[in-house]
Amino acid sequence: MTDAQPSSRPPAWALIALAIVLVAGLAFAVGRFSTFGQSASGPNAADIGFARDMQVHHGQAVEMSMILYAATQDEELRLISYDIATAQAQQSGQMFAWIQRWGVPQRGSDPLMQWMSEDGDHAHGGGSASEPATEDELRAAMGMASDEELSELREATGTAQDCLFTELMIRHHSGAIEMVEAVQDLGSDPGVLRTASGMAESQEREIQALESARARLACG
Repeated sequence: MTDAQPSSRPPAWALIALAIVLVAGLAFAVGRFSTFGQSASGPNAADIGFARDMQVHHGQAVEMSMILYAATQDEELRLISYDIATAQAQQSGQMFAWIQRWGVPQRGSDPLMQWMSEDGDHAHGGGSASEPATEDELRAAMGMASDEELSELREATGTAQDCLFTELMIRHHSGAIEMVEAVQDLGSDPGVLRTASGMAESQEREIQALESARARLACG
């Protein structure tokens, strides 16, 4: 009798770690070369706020996509999650490079989405002057998943996990599109506006693909 051969498939944590390293490397490489074409006059508060907040937003999308990518048996969702992770990591690197070039801190002191409220048309997050919205409330207003939802995504398996991923990512993308609309109204930097427009187009296509997957999987 021979000993059982070990599985040739690496564990899920190793796949996630490798993917994060590769994605981070891609983000750094692209970000280093993405500052060309920015406005010589400099960004305004909306451009800076968008670049800061969208990095936070994209970071969670990459995290959720890597969770799904390492676990799903659905080939279509595996490809979608890979595309989301790589595209949004690249965009995060681009936005990091903008902020570095602009000479401002990567994180500001204002609450998330404060820049969207300059004209009152894009106010989010609830709260009031006496009781401002909490960080969790602001993240929820951005379409981001809660810590509990992320834990549920990690622990789910099979079709339940696939369906939860599509639900969370559709909401996540919808929040990003609202942020794009705000910077299109309030921003001034041509490079920011051009990149934001591309983000909206790609995320709208991904929402359609995720909705199609939900219908195919008969998600509730």
